[in-house]
Amino acid sequence: MKLLKIIPSNPNERFIDMAVNALIDGKIIIYPTDSIYALGCDALNNNAIEEICKIKGLRSDKTNLSIICESISQVAEYARIDNDTFSLMKNNLPGPFTFILPALSKLPKAFKKRRTVGIRIPENNVALSLVRQLGRPIMTTSIEFDDDDYGCEPELIAERYAATADLIIDSGRGGIIPSTIVDCTGSAPEITREGKGILK
Repeated sequence: MKLLKIIPSNPNERFIDMAVNALIDGKIIIYPTDSIYALGCDALNNNAIEEICKIKGLRSDKTNLSIICESISQVAEYARIDNDTFSLMKNNLPGPFTFILPALSKLPKAFKKRRTVGIRIPENNVALSLVRQLGRPIMTTSIEFDDDDYGCEPELIAERYAATADLIIDSGRGGIIPSTIVDCTGSAPEITREGKGILK
């Protein structure tokens, strides 16, 4: 596994390019968000998505899959957003929230088994730089850990995922509180998981 040290306040462009090239090649990376370190891949690469689902023991047809986008305008390419949801997202993003929205057909086969998609725009320059440079979303799911240090420390995360991920971005100690999930597919937004952040 390759380890790249990237400071969120001033992301190293060469290292960002290296990570993006790995995504383009269908590789699995681990990268920082504003909540927990995450496994990620090109959100339009169905094989890579299925590989992440295999790593976590998930079934893509039974699991809410999430993507990281650069902006709400990019979100609109992959999910349906009504006016109320747009206002809610605008008030809370970037931030540690996952919004569940109706998925559009532009997403690959793994998403088509579900009618919804989780949307994240994290307040993390590394994650946003990756999406911006890639030019399309990153499929994302939090790493799993039994011990807090194995969720926070990049060297220990790399040890845990050495056989399954190709590259890890070390941006220092991470967090252990997940994003707050807000389901926007019903008549009114509903928080289905209380996590980091206070919804405005």
